[in-house]
Amino acid sequence: MYGKKVRLRIIFIISVLTTIALSIYIVLKLLEDNVVYFKSPTEIKQSTENIKEKIRVGGMVKKNSISLDNEKIFFVITDFKNEINVIFSGSVPNLFQEEKGVVAEGILQDNNLFFADKILAKHDENYMPPEVKESLK
Repeated sequence: MYGKKVRLRIIFIISVLTTIALSIYIVLKLLEDNVVYFKSPTEIKQSTENIKEKIRVGGMVKKNSISLDNEKIFFVITDFKNEINVIFSGSVPNLFQEEKGVVAEGILQDNNLFFADKILAKHDENYMPPEVKESLK
């Protein structure tokens, strides 16, 4: 029905498409473990499913909520509608403070308690590192 050249081209095209599809599948499977979903306290409170994978919770650090106990830091993340209690062991970034933006990465114990293993402090577009600010004075 088809000539030898046409059959070879069809086989080549099918093998290239199969290889591309397989490569994309492998890359997506490998990245699946590194994908961390971002949720706000309100989304967590409204969620009916039990989240077991690592997530990021973002919002503002509630005023007067930071407390230290031995090597643990306790604080509350709020989105001004709902709040999540956070427990973190380790050092926090310099920008971490009350009434500032923060993203905590870790595992949700229940809809009210979050065990963070990483804290990322957020800043606004007007942020300037202290060293640069001093040099401009």
